[in-house]
Amino acid sequence: MTPPDASPRIFTQQEKTITLIGLMVVFLLSALDQTIVSTAMPRIIEQLHGLEYYAWVTTAYLLASTVMVPIYGKLGDLYGRKPILIIGITLFLLGSVLCGMSGEPFLGNLFGGGMLQLIVFRALQGLGGAALFTSAFAIIADMFPPAERAKFGGLFGSVFGLSSVVGPLIGGFLTDHGSVNLLGYFIEGWRWVFYVNLPLGAVALFMIIAKMPSLSHKATGKIDFLGAALIIATTIPLLLALTWGGTTYPWDSARILTLFAVSAVSLVLFVLVERRTPDAILPLNLFKNRTFTFANLASFVINMAFIGIVMFLPLYMQTVQGITATNSGLSMLPLMAGLILSSILSGNLVARTGNYKPFLIGGSIVMMVGVLFLSRIGVDTSRLDLAWRMFIVGLGLGPTMSMFNLAVQNAVPMRMIGVATSSSQFFRQIGTTIGAAIFGTLLINNLQTELPKYLPKVPGMQSMSRNINLGEMRSSGGNSDTTKQLQQAADQEFRQLEQALNGDAAATAQLLANPQVPAQLKTLVQNGGVRAQVHTQLATQATQVGAALQQGEPGRQALLSNARTPAALKTQLQALPAAALATPQAARQTAAQVQQGLLAQEPTLARTAVSQTLSKVHTALNQQVQTLGRQITTGMKQGFTAAIQRMMLTSIWIIALGFLLILALPVVPLRANRQGNPDQASPDADMPVAQPGH
Repeated sequence: MTPPDASPRIFTQQEKTITLIGLMVVFLLSALDQTIVSTAMPRIIEQLHGLEYYAWVTTAYLLASTVMVPIYGKLGDLYGRKPILIIGITLFLLGSVLCGMSGEPFLGNLFGGGMLQLIVFRALQGLGGAALFTSAFAIIADMFPPAERAKFGGLFGSVFGLSSVVGPLIGGFLTDHGSVNLLGYFIEGWRWVFYVNLPLGAVALFMIIAKMPSLSHKATGKIDFLGAALIIATTIPLLLALTWGGTTYPWDSARILTLFAVSAVSLVLFVLVERRTPDAILPLNLFKNRTFTFANLASFVINMAFIGIVMFLPLYMQTVQGITATNSGLSMLPLMAGLILSSILSGNLVARTGNYKPFLIGGSIVMMVGVLFLSRIGVDTSRLDLAWRMFIVGLGLGPTMSMFNLAVQNAVPMRMIGVATSSSQFFRQIGTTIGAAIFGTLLINNLQTELPKYLPKVPGMQSMSRNINLGEMRSSGGNSDTTKQLQQAADQEFRQLEQALNGDAAATAQLLANPQVPAQLKTLVQNGGVRAQVHTQLATQATQVGAALQQGEPGRQALLSNARTPAALKTQLQALPAAALATPQAARQTAAQVQQGLLAQEPTLARTAVSQTLSKVHTALNQQVQTLGRQITTGMKQGFTAAIQRMMLTSIWIIALGFLLILALPVVPLRANRQGNPDQASPDADMPVAQPGH
């Protein structure tokens, strides 16, 4: 049994203010790191190489952070929030420094090279980052009563929204303009994306160590190492399966099925162990509390939908609307403005009314309406048109950013605030991770379904719809990477055609065997090609001219009056003396000479015909490439927009499920301060009981 809490301490207003400022710096530090790195990734990939590891830079942080959240919550209950927060910040800053050093020559081939070093150090960052959010929310719960806490929840939600705006801007600016030569040592701009954490972290550490009061709210017990290990064994295989499934490996592959099986077995073992462990890292009796259960389930579902919206909207704006990555933060400003506004407003209203459920219900309804509007976006949707739709979604998102955490903290005993808070954060992050995996797979599947509907019906488009680079949609049809690839292919076809028309048998065979070459081009080299056609036409002409001249003067006049007789031949015929056709014998000799002269022109005429043919083909191929490039760019935008529309419709159903869970959420009035002690937090005895029927 965990003994009751010690007498709650009364905190002065100055202690509360200093602590709140320090925690906001901590919160900003963690939130910024989740948004600032994305804009630097293309440059990091360019310098460290390893494009195949791109997703792992984020996944490593997320994996380490997610599995450590409940562990830090329990450690905070056992040893106090302050030392755990200090340890978390220290690990986070150490990881930041090492991330900035990834790929430096003095690290050599540690862990297999620069990109793999970054992944390992990002995991170290995640180990520290898990303590930042969890401890910050738990400290607020220790120091402030729920009614006052609601306002701060909205404030922290606004900090998260602000970081989502300024993070990409700072990351883009540092990446583009941050490269410096410091004391003879060149530092690339992207490294400052990680180093920028150091001054913020130093401020946070100073305020927490020197100014934050020592919180006496601790529980007794021991660390549940087996439970922690089973959480890791359950979570990591699940997240790996959801990250790899449908992309790196097929869903029905042995690797993915094995990961799911390991996760399921570990989950069963975790439940069995936690039922028998008095100091469980995630006490299962918490799930007997309906508020805890339904709030976490709803938070899990809403965050799945949330990540499906915010993760791919910037991609739509960059690829379809042509917004640069550096400006992606400004592009999301309407959504974040709505989120900040509703988060602060709902926090203050909950503090006054003491009831959070109406705001959760209203927020989910507004969110569904906003996502429905987003599902109607098109290729020609303007930024202003998109902005008001995102603003509505942000208004709906605001209450969910802090109200679920408030509901959970309000529904459990004070001695379990740390575990309950970390559990809530754990479900939120798992929902975000699973949502990212699910919607990432949905995007790929939707693109493979939608792109073929809009791409030109030409050979090779089926393969292109599976492997196309979406980033080139930002380019015009004549400058995109696909257009350049098409031009290269056309140039190669032209070179093969040129060699084939000049008698290269190998080039002729390759051209005829290539299924991508249009049939019109193949006809130019089949059966001897243009040279054979010239020979046949010239031989026919020589035969006809010879036959006509053997008839004497009437034959010559017939040739001169024929509109199809070439002008050069007419000139030659007019120059013939009358004696050349005066007798049958002379006519035969003249006919033979003219025929011989015509046939002697074959090499020159063949070269001329080949040159003219190549010129026409080259012009036609260039025009076709430009036209096809524009059609591909337009088709890609249309297909990508259709895929995003389908994803938004899927999000609506997920939000609807979250709405039903919110309706089932019991109403627990917020705990108020004890009379006579305005700064005193509620003890365990104030543990509320869910009111049935609400």
